[in-house]
Amino acid sequence: MKKKTFQKDFLWGGAIAACQAEGGFDQGGRGWSPMDMIEYESGKDAQKINLLDFYTTEKMNEGKDLSNGKFYPKRIGIDFYHNYKEDIKLFAEMGFKVFRTSISWSRIFPLGTEEEPNEEGLQFYDDVINELLKYDIQPLITICHGEIPLGLMEQYRGFYDREVIDHYIKYVKVLFERFGDRVKYWITFNEQNGMTTVTPLAAGVLKDKVDNMFEAGYQAAHNVFVANSLAIKAGKEMIPDAKIGCMIAGFTVYPATCNPNDIMKALTDTQLENYFYGDVMVRGYYPSFIKRYLEKNNIMLNIGENDLELIRQYTSDFLALSYYCSSVTSANAESLELTSGNLMSGGKNPYLQTSDWGWQIDPVGLRYVLNSLYDRYQIPLFIVENGLGYNDELTADEKIHDNYRIDYMTKHLLEVENAIDDGVEIMGYTSWGPIDIISMGTNEMTKRYGFIYVDQDNFGKGSKRRLKKDSFDWYKEVIKTNGKSLNSGK
Repeated sequence: MKKKTFQKDFLWGGAIAACQAEGGFDQGGRGWSPMDMIEYESGKDAQKINLLDFYTTEKMNEGKDLSNGKFYPKRIGIDFYHNYKEDIKLFAEMGFKVFRTSISWSRIFPLGTEEEPNEEGLQFYDDVINELLKYDIQPLITICHGEIPLGLMEQYRGFYDREVIDHYIKYVKVLFERFGDRVKYWITFNEQNGMTTVTPLAAGVLKDKVDNMFEAGYQAAHNVFVANSLAIKAGKEMIPDAKIGCMIAGFTVYPATCNPNDIMKALTDTQLENYFYGDVMVRGYYPSFIKRYLEKNNIMLNIGENDLELIRQYTSDFLALSYYCSSVTSANAESLELTSGNLMSGGKNPYLQTSDWGWQIDPVGLRYVLNSLYDRYQIPLFIVENGLGYNDELTADEKIHDNYRIDYMTKHLLEVENAIDDGVEIMGYTSWGPIDIISMGTNEMTKRYGFIYVDQDNFGKGSKRRLKKDSFDWYKEVIKTNGKSLNSGK
């Protein structure tokens, strides 16, 4: 049988987030975002930053003091706000078919509670979208990428409070009305399973505003499920030809041994980390395992009268996912050596290499999670984040020889092709950080993912010049050949 491979209309591209790239925090009428309040400290082991410590009322108030002498990297990003034309031109040179970015909610509603949107913010995204379309690049818009307006965190308790759903839907409808004639691909929230793993970051809940963060995470998750379905409902009514998807962080979890207890632990971890969210947003109902889990943990959700019917009726058109690494689990947790990963740490796998940040490199794990999700849901999947963070070295002649990134991505994309041959329906692939941006988790610049190098250090110093890495031409060839170059070794 002939091997199935990337379809002709496969959407190749890259992905960024407004809070990590945009900058311009004090321009165009934008309001405060919680991402503006996470400082970077010299010599600090960034991998060990506990974001929970930064999500307090005290920290937010401290950050508002512009004279406190601290540096907040996400306020400046890589200044995409002023350089988007140059950056998009480089993406077009690589041949992007799609570009995923998020919209800064506080650039549209500075406090989150205003009746009317900020026109300057809307105009900025008009300009970005039009620039993409000029090069026939389809925008893929993430409506909320971990940065609700700080005003909604202060007046309410983020998505823990149902009132924030109404403010989110008001924001959604403004976006659909303004950009729906040009944007056909939307993601409602970034990595929604982060609601229960990194609740302050994903749900906008300040540590000092709730008594039980564990319970708050599941309540916030429910409220986000409602918001997700309401957004899909609005989309079907306002832009019926659009595709609106949900997104999770794709976790591949292996049992540490063939001990039946380890096998069972891997299953339950996968249920909680992957399937719970997909089941609600794609199948349209709470699975029995999560009902039992909530009961065992004495978590009583505040569920509105029509919530479950709304969730059942308005489900996602596609399931988007990020994938970076896999982990190992065991019923005997003390037996595991822990290592870092996306959103959470996990058990270290002796069969895998790790990145400099401790993330385990597992291309086959991507094929595994694609198969498991597609087998369960039978709707198109969209890989919207995947890549290697590395401290790239700029040579004296201003070159970046990142063969390690080419190797990483080649192996992962070959496994995507294998998943397609397995029968998995995949819409596209947007590499994470096609241009270097501020790290979400570690808040540093030196953890670089891009095909394009940005001359900027962890304190925002540098020329901000954009330089092509070796991987730039490699990815350009992958897109040009629709993946055929992956098998030729080019």
